[in-house]
Amino acid sequence: QVQLVESGGGLVQAGGSLKLSCRASTNIFSINSMGWYRQAPGKQRDLVAEISRDGITNYAESVKGRFTISRDIGKNTVHLQMNSLKPEDTAVYYCKAVRLFEDYWGQGTQVTVSS
Repeated sequence: QVQLVESGGGLVQAGGSLKLSCRASTNIFSINSMGWYRQAPGKQRDLVAEISRDGITNYAESVKGRFTISRDIGKNTVHLQMNSLKPEDTAVYYCKAVRLFEDYWGQGTQVTVSS
């Protein structure tokens, strides 16, 4: 089992920045990949960014150049730095971990970007 605790959501004006954090209950080197997904009301949950155990990153086209995923290995934490936020980035953001072919999800954190 992997428990994930997210933090850092909130309300920000368009053009602003937020940093999300996701702390895992286990050594992140035991996890195949970690990532951030988001779900807006009435829409499906989509990938925002992910990072593999080897440090390879992948981003949704809509956030490339604005969002950066990184990790703090010593703290078993993955961060999502979000810059130049847009109203369409408004959603609940979920942290996900994949280990041994099982998916684990955090509880979600709300990000609201006002215009």
